[in-house]
Amino acid sequence: MNLELSEEQTAVRQLAEDFVRREIAPHVVDWDRAESVDRSIVKKLGEVGFLGLTIPEEYGGSGGDHLAYCLVTEELGRGDSSVRGIVSVSLGLVTKTVAAWGSEEQKRRWLPRLTAGDALGCFGLTEPGTGSDAGNLTTRAVRDGDDYVINGTKMFITNGTWADVVLLFARTGDAPGHRGVSAFLVPTGTPGLTRRAIHGKLGLRGQATAELVLEDVRVPASALLGPEGKGFSIAMSALAKGRMSVAAGCVGIAQAALDAAVRYAGEREQFGKPIASYQLVQELISDISVDVDAARLLTWRVADLIDRGEEFATAASTAKLYASEAAVRAANNALQVFGGYGYIDEYPVGKLLRDARVMTLYEGTSQIQKLIIGRALTGVSAF
Repeated sequence: MNLELSEEQTAVRQLAEDFVRREIAPHVVDWDRAESVDRSIVKKLGEVGFLGLTIPEEYGGSGGDHLAYCLVTEELGRGDSSVRGIVSVSLGLVTKTVAAWGSEEQKRRWLPRLTAGDALGCFGLTEPGTGSDAGNLTTRAVRDGDDYVINGTKMFITNGTWADVVLLFARTGDAPGHRGVSAFLVPTGTPGLTRRAIHGKLGLRGQATAELVLEDVRVPASALLGPEGKGFSIAMSALAKGRMSVAAGCVGIAQAALDAAVRYAGEREQFGKPIASYQLVQELISDISVDVDAARLLTWRVADLIDRGEEFATAASTAKLYASEAAVRAANNALQVFGGYGYIDEYPVGKLLRDARVMTLYEGTSQIQKLIIGRALTGVSAF
C-alpha cells in the first residue's frame, strides 16, 4: 500500500478541511446545545460533492475512491460528528447500497437526489428489542397482491426525522433468523409511517435521531431492494463498509482531541511555565498521538482493500473496534490535559468525549466486532 496521497486525494482533503472551517466549526457549540444542526447543511454537503463520493457520475455522484471518502469523513468527524453521521448514514449506508443492489429504476429515482442533498436517507435496521441481534428483527412485510404491507418499529435511526427514504429491513418469510429478512426502499411520506424525534442524547446531540413506527404501511413490490430474503446479506454488506466510515470519523475525533490538547498545553501555565513542559502532560499527548496514527492506518487499510477489490470485512471490524475505543481514550486524555476547563462546553474536549462514546456502540458494538474478528481467525461461529 502506497501511503502517499495522490493530488486528487490531497485536494479533496483540503476541500473538506476548508468546508469544516467555514460551514461547521463556527456553529458546533450552538448546534450541540440546541440538539440540532442547521438543516441547510445537507444541501451544502451535496453541493460540494460529499454526498456523492464513490458514486458513479452517471447517477449524480462525484466519483473518487474509498480513501478519498475516508479523508472527507475524518475531516467531518474532526469538525462535528453529528454532521459526519449525516454523510455516513445517507451516503455510506443508503446511497451506496442502492447503487450496489438497486434496480435501474431505483437508481434513477433515488441516487441523483441523494447525492445532490435534495433527499436524505436513513437505515432502518435496529429495533427496540433487536440491536446486536439484528437477524431476529420482528418488523414484518406481508405480500398483498402487487404490494407489501409493513408493520413494526425501528429505534435509534440516524437521520430518521429528516430522511426522505428509509432503507428498511423487514421479515417477509417464515424462515427463522436472518434467512427471512428482506430490504425495502420506503419513502417517509408513505401513509402509516410516523416518526418521533429522540432527544436528550449524551452525544451526537445535533444529529436527528428517531423512532420509526410503521402501521399498515403499503409499498409496491417495486420497493423491494434486491431479491426477497436477501435483506440480511444486504444489511451486513452495507455495515461492513459503514464500519470503515465510522472508523474514519473516530480518527477525526481523536485528531481533534490531539489538536486541542497540544494547543491548550502550550497556552496554559501552571507553576510558572506551560503545562506542555511537564512530562506527565507530554505522556497524555503522546498516547493520543499514537492512537491517532494507529487508527488512521487501520482505516486506510480498509479503504485500500475495498479499492483493490479484496476481502475487507474483518479489516473493517478491526479498524472500527480500534478506532472507536481509541477515540474514547483520546478524548478522555485530552480532557485530562484541560483539567476542570475540559468539563465546560465552551471548550471542545467534553463534546469530543460525549460523541466518541457512542462509536463503540453503533454499527456493531465493540463486543460484536471482537466476535466477528474471532470467528474469522478461528473459523468457529459465536452466533
